[in-house]
Amino acid sequence: MPADPRSLAWATLAHKALPQRALVALLRTFGDPQAVLDASRATLARAVGDAVADLARARIDAEALARTSRWLDDAAHHLIAWDDPAYPRPLLELSDAPPAFFFMGRRELLARPAFAIVGSRHGTPQGTANARDFAQALGATGLTIISGLALGIDAAAHEGALATQGSTLAVVGTGLDRVYPARNGELAARIARDGGLLSEYLPGTPARKENFPRRNRLISGLARGVLVVEATLSSGSLITARLAAEQGRDVFAIPGSIHSPFSKGCHRLIRDGAKLVETAQDILDEITPAAVSQPSRKAASQSSGGEATPLLQAMGYDPVTVDQLVERTGAAPESITAELVTLELAGRVAPLPGGYWQTLAPHRTPR
Repeated sequence: MPADPRSLAWATLAHKALPQRALVALLRTFGDPQAVLDASRATLARAVGDAVADLARARIDAEALARTSRWLDDAAHHLIAWDDPAYPRPLLELSDAPPAFFFMGRRELLARPAFAIVGSRHGTPQGTANARDFAQALGATGLTIISGLALGIDAAAHEGALATQGSTLAVVGTGLDRVYPARNGELAARIARDGGLLSEYLPGTPARKENFPRRNRLISGLARGVLVVEATLSSGSLITARLAAEQGRDVFAIPGSIHSPFSKGCHRLIRDGAKLVETAQDILDEITPAAVSQPSRKAASQSSGGEATPLLQAMGYDPVTVDQLVERTGAAPESITAELVTLELAGRVAPLPGGYWQTLAPHRTPR
């Protein structure tokens, strides 16, 4: 099915890099994107000045536009612009809201209350479990979980939300005709089927370093709040948290071990005013959107369950080596190693780089 002229006009106009205020002025003056594109330079200059008129008349790459047209020929592919009823209202609050974006998936999710979960691409086993569990618990209340399709925490959040009534949206930094990182190809396909994929970039746009900080404003802008699960001090998740605060969204962070570099970013956020959370209920108590169905406090608090063995008690929740456990317990190294393997098979502990082990919180499933 050929792409409709409206979508092609928006796609052309949206990628001319016009300042938002000027674009709004042009649309008010001329009425629709095609009329803006058809206007002469002199007419445009009278409305918005010479510099913007030159931008509006600049040509975009013909092959790029043809690629976009081919992508839009698929009935499952959509361009959603400012004049589309499906355009998310929260994004319109942003000073740099994209005039249009590309979308694959369930359009109805764009109208639902949403919450973002982000974190390190190299999340620990506990961090990825936390992301998955929080996403599942919040998604079960009807919140749509938003993240960035990165490895680690983002992927775990999407996976946790996919089976819930809220499901998930992935905001990406490439064109929707490609998946980055490629390892998340299967996950992206599931999200396109049961959730939604969103990008402001033309089909064919590769993964460029500068695209990802920019896409982060959409992750936070779509959401009522942002949870940072794990983050180093250099993590891009801190950019998302800063943008969320600037946009007036709530920022939440999960604390961790003082010895873990993946906790330092969260601890900085908490010192700077982010809300410390331990359970999904902590988040629901803050945002309490009317459209979200509140679960019982018992379910949302994610009770820990599980019996702690003497070795688990000796481990605590900080990373620990076998030698340290020998000192704490007095047991033989081979005995401790054997029990660690047994606990790993049971999902109670996980090995970390450098010969460390870490206790995992018991898996929590909201009911």
